[in-house]
Amino acid sequence: MTWQQSVIPLHRFYSCLPYLLPMSAGVIYGAVLFQQFPLLVLPFFPFIWLYGNVLAFPLVPVLGLTGEFFLFMGLFFLVVRDTRVPHFIRFNTMQALLMQIALFIAQLFFQLIQQLSSNGLPSIIGATIGNTLFFGTMLIAGYAIYQSIKGEYSDIPTLSQAATVQCEL
Repeated sequence: MTWQQSVIPLHRFYSCLPYLLPMSAGVIYGAVLFQQFPLLVLPFFPFIWLYGNVLAFPLVPVLGLTGEFFLFMGLFFLVVRDTRVPHFIRFNTMQALLMQIALFIAQLFFQLIQQLSSNGLPSIIGATIGNTLFFGTMLIAGYAIYQSIKGEYSDIPTLSQAATVQCEL
């Protein structure tokens, strides 16, 4: 995808920042992998800290609203819906938010499967699903960040089309 606007280095930097949200939320699925390979946790420690201390912090405990919810809503209304923000930044922000929604749905599905099974998920199935979510999130977000650094629009099936539609409204 290409649009006529030029992408300056500051826009490239700002378009990478929203991907910290799905990367921080996806790192919790790598727990089994981190137990097996403790040194692997070192590059992901900033994401673990961000999720544990900022995103999962309950801002409105009675309603269960966390920092992640307010950050999500703030990015959507203040960045994606603001036409004064360059399209490149709005597109990448919306794509990161859609990744976050997909992770949330995967988490609900994972919890549903755990509750439906009588003794919980067998450890190998739970570890496989968790590792798949972890690697998938990190690879997709890494690809999108790489494309943003290059100043190009990432083309992730379904997510990119949905992000384009949301940014055009």
